[in-house]
Amino acid sequence: MSVQFFFVFYEIVLVKDKITSKNMHPMRTSMKSMHLFTNVLLALLLATFLGCASTATHEGTGEYFDDSVITTKVKAAIFGDESLKSGEINVETFKGVVQLSGFVNSQDDINRAVELAGKVKGVISVSNDMRVK
Repeated sequence: MSVQFFFVFYEIVLVKDKITSKNMHPMRTSMKSMHLFTNVLLALLLATFLGCASTATHEGTGEYFDDSVITTKVKAAIFGDESLKSGEINVETFKGVVQLSGFVNSQDDINRAVELAGKVKGVISVSNDMRVK
């Protein structure tokens, strides 16, 4: 929708420039149009970048990538540990907070998984929602 608005706005400006600047030098008219076009384009780019920003409940693009990296590192740490034999641990990350869920064989497995997740760089805190089978 914003792209359509942009083109309609640009066409209106061009028509207005043609009507109001009949006595003006042609180069000046095209420079005014180009300047306006550049400003509108910059405004659209700014709006696009602001759309990628984060909110309290929505991650920005960079944060999503960071959380994906943290999730991968936590999974690698948990599944690479020989004392944890469970493949039923789910890992999710939101803004650096890791949530562990699933089923494990013992309370020691829960404690070990939480410990491993907490040691991963970038983890702010670990939320444990794992259950013993």
